[in-house]
Amino acid sequence: MSPLDRRTFLKTASIALAGTNLRMFGQQPTSPNDHIQLALIGAGIQGQGDTKTALQVPGVKLVAVADCYDGRLAHSKELWGKDIVTTRDYREILARKDVDAVLIATPDHWHKQAAVDAMNAGKDVYLEKPMIHLYSDGPEIINTARSTNRILQVGSQRVSSIVYAKAKELLASGAIGKLNMVSARWDRNSSIGAWNYSVPLDASTETCDWPRFLGSAPKIPFNAERFFQWRKWQDYGSGVAGDLFVHLFSGTHFITGANGPTRAMATGGLRFWNDGRNVPDVLLALFDYPQGFNLSLRVNFVNGGEESEGFLFTGSEGIMEIAGNTVTVSRTPRESEPGYTVSTFTDDMQKRYIEQYRQKYPITHPTGEPPLGVERFVAPKGYSDSYDHFHNFFASVRSRKPVVEDATFGFRAAGAALLSNLSMEKDSVIKWNPDTMQLA
Repeated sequence: MSPLDRRTFLKTASIALAGTNLRMFGQQPTSPNDHIQLALIGAGIQGQGDTKTALQVPGVKLVAVADCYDGRLAHSKELWGKDIVTTRDYREILARKDVDAVLIATPDHWHKQAAVDAMNAGKDVYLEKPMIHLYSDGPEIINTARSTNRILQVGSQRVSSIVYAKAKELLASGAIGKLNMVSARWDRNSSIGAWNYSVPLDASTETCDWPRFLGSAPKIPFNAERFFQWRKWQDYGSGVAGDLFVHLFSGTHFITGANGPTRAMATGGLRFWNDGRNVPDVLLALFDYPQGFNLSLRVNFVNGGEESEGFLFTGSEGIMEIAGNTVTVSRTPRESEPGYTVSTFTDDMQKRYIEQYRQKYPITHPTGEPPLGVERFVAPKGYSDSYDHFHNFFASVRSRKPVVEDATFGFRAAGAALLSNLSMEKDSVIKWNPDTMQLA
């Protein structure tokens, strides 16, 4: 194995990307005139975590937070100062002239409306994945971004990762030959990993704006579990497909350059967490890609071991694995001759066959250094693709240049992921046009 040193890794992996984790490797000072005023819409676990990372990027200041639970608004002030504006109604944030950009980390069923409202209000948008909850959300978000000329970046951070950039480079260079299959997984084995998030003791209709939370979802009486564990229900979330498959699609599309699959088939079900949720905790899916490879995805929330996430790219001359911040390429050289199976022939036929075979494929003796069987590329200790993704977003906000993951890319990733849900719902193979982003 030959670990790649930091300098070489960064040189080869970051060429395709702007600003490789400048927090770690040096950064230019930011002018006060370049400061970006950020607002958070949806201050849950992901929203608060995203904001903490975003604020590490130089020249970014949080000025406002919107959430439907009073406790999260109060905690936002504890985290980021009493002077930040907090409100249950994100439209109050959008009306503020001191807000340049918004980070949207609401439940999935609010993604489209919050993003469209923000762009129409003149704000740039960092929109958490999945970009859509319904297929009809995609064209509206794309068209609004174009018509308002606003920056919109979807939050699948692997698109900004130097690890995935290295994998992309290796695949394009022919490191594993012709790609024929991609396998990816994201398994968990914990209650929290299965979205059983803690419900605060003061959860009630007084502390939670239930009508605002519901939005376009069916109107039902207040339910604290649905409010704080919304991923477990189709009305607000997109199941494991929208939460985790979409990351795997983003990585696959970025590395291969593909727009998406043409056919999808999925199976799965509730195998363990029978707690009232109506989305699977085990999901398996297969996809056909017009580039000539198949994609196999798996999420298992009861995997019996530690959390596991990773990719395996299989080619004609080797395999490439992504695990954490490491890319490993293993090569098995192709045979230079087809071989023969003549043992059941007569002795005379065996002799004649082998003589003729050796005339066509004479025995040769290899020269030079033996081929390197395994190579490993490891990102520097402490590397964060989440930081890079936010850095790239804010760089686009300042420069008005295209983002690394625009609404079209986000729709293709989420649209492909949600084919899994549709296949299970209809119990059939689903066809998709990845170029026009429409169900076939």
